[in-house]
Amino acid sequence: MAKTPEEVKELLSTELFQRGIKDKHIVINDDMSSIKYNCKNANKPRRLLNPEEPVQAEAFLKLIYEYNYLPQNISVNESVQMGSETREADILVYNDKNNKILIVVECKEENINERQFQIAVDQAYSYAHAKAAAYVWVTSGIKDEYFEIAKVAPVERISISDIPKRDGEVKRFKYVKGSIEPAKGLQSELILKFKLAHDALWGGGALAPTTAFDELDKLIFCKIWDERWVDNAPKSKGEPFAFQIIYYPEDKEDKLNTKAKTELEKRIRDLYEHGRKKDPEVFKDDIKLDKNKIFTVVQYLQDINLSKTDLDAKGLAFQSFMGEFFRGDFGQFFTPDVIVDFVVKSIGVDKDWKVLDTSCGSGGFLLHALKTVRDEANEIYGENRGSSWHTYWHDFAEKKLYGIEINEQISRVAKMNMIIHDDGHTNIITNDGLKNNRSVETENRNLNFQDGTFNLIMTNPPFGSTIKADEVGYYKEYELFERNLGFTEPKDRIADDSCKNKWRSSQSTEILFLERCHKYLCENGYLAIVVPDGILTNSTNQYVRDWMIEKFRIMAVVSLPLHTFSHVKASVKSSILFLRKHPAALTAQFEQTLSDVKMLVKGEKGLDKEQRAERILELYKEHIFTYSSDYEVLMLEIENIGYDPTGKKMEGSELPEAAKRINEFIDGSK
Repeated sequence: MAKTPEEVKELLSTELFQRGIKDKHIVINDDMSSIKYNCKNANKPRRLLNPEEPVQAEAFLKLIYEYNYLPQNISVNESVQMGSETREADILVYNDKNNKILIVVECKEENINERQFQIAVDQAYSYAHAKAAAYVWVTSGIKDEYFEIAKVAPVERISISDIPKRDGEVKRFKYVKGSIEPAKGLQSELILKFKLAHDALWGGGALAPTTAFDELDKLIFCKIWDERWVDNAPKSKGEPFAFQIIYYPEDKEDKLNTKAKTELEKRIRDLYEHGRKKDPEVFKDDIKLDKNKIFTVVQYLQDINLSKTDLDAKGLAFQSFMGEFFRGDFGQFFTPDVIVDFVVKSIGVDKDWKVLDTSCGSGGFLLHALKTVRDEANEIYGENRGSSWHTYWHDFAEKKLYGIEINEQISRVAKMNMIIHDDGHTNIITNDGLKNNRSVETENRNLNFQDGTFNLIMTNPPFGSTIKADEVGYYKEYELFERNLGFTEPKDRIADDSCKNKWRSSQSTEILFLERCHKYLCENGYLAIVVPDGILTNSTNQYVRDWMIEKFRIMAVVSLPLHTFSHVKASVKSSILFLRKHPAALTAQFEQTLSDVKMLVKGEKGLDKEQRAERILELYKEHIFTYSSDYEVLMLEIENIGYDPTGKKMEGSELPEAAKRINEFIDGSK
């Protein structure tokens, strides 16, 4: 697949290509559609949008700037006689006298799979054998393999860490801490690296896609841990990076590279164990891959420095890769990005706020909150991104962001998502978001999930599930598990918790999450929660709406189109509630008012059930408006959310304007 014009533009803007253009080693035409190489066999311009051309251009420039070969000794697309056939070699590197070929470079398009890559290796070897070359470099731009051609019979290829620089020697490894480090990558490059590494693990069914995703997560964790050696192992400066392939003399006689694979596996598992000791909540189970699979993934990831790659680029790359995966088996854990962005912009995020998602899934709400604070830091500090800039947003990431996710695998993905974004994973835990904070603190050894301490909760809890009272131990902690709730409920609430008549036999998860979030919030804290419309419209849920009025100031209700969550084949009409928790004294006043009104109505004779309900509501409104007279709710109905029921993008999304209105409304009501 050819690069898009935008991806070509991104590639040409890199330091490597800008240098090549400036030095006139390559010439790009005005519309960036063709490239001409100034080299040994200077030829006519070639089409830059050909799938393999950007890879070839990058390899050509690396040979000049990274390996120090002279352009007059490099031939591009030269004809090679193979018996009776004439073929075209992508790049040939000659010696200084141009009378002997040193290196054959075979370039393939970026998204080729493992099988296709190995066919390319065989093809390059046949060229090298025919031309008596010394070395082979096969590259897709996403993956590289290097070989030395044995000089004595049998003429075979020997795996090496890299081709030698001009007049240099072959080294056993490529990267050294503190001196020779992998380069940062592009967003498009990272997306393909993640995807192809995952596909190589999946292997058409060798591993379940979900298992392959989980194992790739573990290796990305190891890669980042290795890159952060300055913090994790400062005394290792000058040593080779562990997350790279190191070759051994023993493997010269072993085509399977057994020693290299065995030693790599040991190093990766050691990285993993060291990382787990510091971060035991990230990964609880061992790496399940064998040395061959580990070797393959390292081939994809060793040549890129994730820590140095632009934060937004690597974040978007992981999000893009993860999004494709989540739309499959784990779609229910993925809230559409446009909805997450809308909620965060509607509420606004303060860096001093403590923020929670009680059903965090892949961590979308937390990441967008982090991005808001980081963007604020960028605006304040501009290009002066030193320690003050880092402290501004990183303290928020480390100390203010919290998430709970019941699915252990998805919880790990959320943590990795945050790590990729330069952290904020410390306080993401695996647990049932409906458990009380004491259970969470005990089971996860995290003392920061206290009730009444969070300034903002943004969440999209699971819909449609029910919690049965006889299956959980916490049902008695929930008012919304009680029977006799609601403004017009004639029966008194039962005070005795042991009375069976007090409790419902089951309750919907989305209703219980409303109450759990209320408990976590501090007074005047904000809740933005996605709920099915049944909570707002069904007569059977009137008691829930009554409960909300006592507990929250309802700021805004945003009705979403039916197809909002079509990515998980959900056809439940839903809305987003924006709520602010009442101070405890105000809630007590609401509750006392209702109790007093019910006592008054009980004394009024001759009213039937319907008249009694109407009278309660009449008196209740009359009384509460004496201390809650500014009550106004912003009601919005959104029809265009930026994509249609098939997921296709649509112009004219109403979400940005709606977010602005809600933000102004909330600010004005403070």
